[in-house]
Amino acid sequence: MAGRTQKSLALIATVLLFGCSGTEEEEPKDRDPIPAATITVQAASQNETITAAGTVRLRRETELGFTTSGQVASVRYEEGDRVKRGATLAALDNSTVSANLESAQAELDRTEADFERIKSLFADGWVTKARLEQAEAAMRAAKAQVNASSFASRTSHIHAPSNGIILSRNIDAGQIVNAGTTVLVLGETDKGFVLKVPLTDADASRVRVGMRANVTISAVSDKPFEAVVSEKDGRADEQTGTFEISFLLPSNERLRSGQLGTVDIEVSRDSDGSVAVPATAIFGVRSGEGLVYVVDEKKRVKARNVVIGKLTDDSLEISSGLAEGDVVVARGVEKLRDGNVIKPISTKK
Repeated sequence: MAGRTQKSLALIATVLLFGCSGTEEEEPKDRDPIPAATITVQAASQNETITAAGTVRLRRETELGFTTSGQVASVRYEEGDRVKRGATLAALDNSTVSANLESAQAELDRTEADFERIKSLFADGWVTKARLEQAEAAMRAAKAQVNASSFASRTSHIHAPSNGIILSRNIDAGQIVNAGTTVLVLGETDKGFVLKVPLTDADASRVRVGMRANVTISAVSDKPFEAVVSEKDGRADEQTGTFEISFLLPSNERLRSGQLGTVDIEVSRDSDGSVAVPATAIFGVRSGEGLVYVVDEKKRVKARNVVIGKLTDDSLEISSGLAEGDVVVARGVEKLRDGNVIKPISTKK
């Protein structure tokens, strides 16, 4: 019995010895630093890209009309037609205008003759100076009427102010139009095309004339091309509250008024103290918040709650919870637990 007992105790001691030695070999493995990519937190970029949609328009779209009322005699072009500078686009029936001009000229002839007669009588002392001044005033009024009638005669025809495209036609032959009514809209091709984009007041305030931007118009090309801010509205649209920004486009035969496009323009922004980290550093995201692993001096990680801001390219803005200079785990957060010791692998943001 004593021999069996001694053998049993020896067996148990052997098992315990191997069990303990196995534990001692595994414990260091649990405490081995875990390789993890880290990054030093930096301030968010001072620039950001605004992306917006707009419509292609000719840079100058001129409204044309007659300066006098009358009946339309002819309209020579249709919408979409290309015209050359100086071409006659439309004309009024000139009979009334011509009659008015002839009447005005006849009245001028009469008043000039009357003035010369009164002037001669005044020199001989037969009429007063007041009578002479009255005749002179009548002659000047007649000259003004002739000038007005001549202007009406010249402007009874609408001529193209530049090379362009007829964008809108609102009249037909025989129609009666009022003076000042827009009857044609001419897109002046010599001035080029622009992409007109509505922007909020906050975004528009950061855009300046002369800034460069990338514009993509799928109907023209899949590749973006460079544009320049050419004009900026000084007043917001009353209905939408947006400001219209015009981006001057490079010459391209495929551009047409009405095409849709998008613009990307890099603008500066006011510094608000935000920092940025790679999107892969965030985990446990919920309701605009998330967690990051912050690395302390002993290379130990500690989960910290942060407030998430905008997504910019491949980074996330952090509006609170982190400060410049903090070191966080950039990749591999799924392998870590609070309190783990890591072996930092530095990486660029």
